[in-house]
Amino acid sequence: MLFAAEVENATCRSRAEPVAIWKARKYIEKYSGEELSLTKVANVVKMNANHLSENFKRVTGINFVEYVARTRFANACDLLRNPNLHISEIAFATGFQSLSQFNRVFKRFSGKSPTQYRAAGLCADGIGKTLKGE
Repeated sequence: MLFAAEVENATCRSRAEPVAIWKARKYIEKYSGEELSLTKVANVVKMNANHLSENFKRVTGINFVEYVARTRFANACDLLRNPNLHISEIAFATGFQSLSQFNRVFKRFSGKSPTQYRAAGLCADGIGKTLKGE
């Protein structure tokens, strides 16, 4: 009997990700275009914000704010493939609070401004996503 409990504990420890962290990541990915806060996401997954923050960093290897920024950056890269969308439209559609914040984050992750990134052809096929409702 003791062996079964040890196996179960080992299995729990070896799981890739706790359910609460998985739910938090999915919520961030789904609602990244909206205003997100650690407190808001913690309430969604029914955890204390400090506890979520600590566990999120431990499990994902990056902190909550960094994860949100990377998610928004990835979405912006997809939208940049659409040449009909203005940079400012993309910035606000992906959840950035200002154009300067968008440019700063984009340059940190890509080494280029959004305009340079698009001009360099790093956006692939040129069709890309459209904004919701279009």
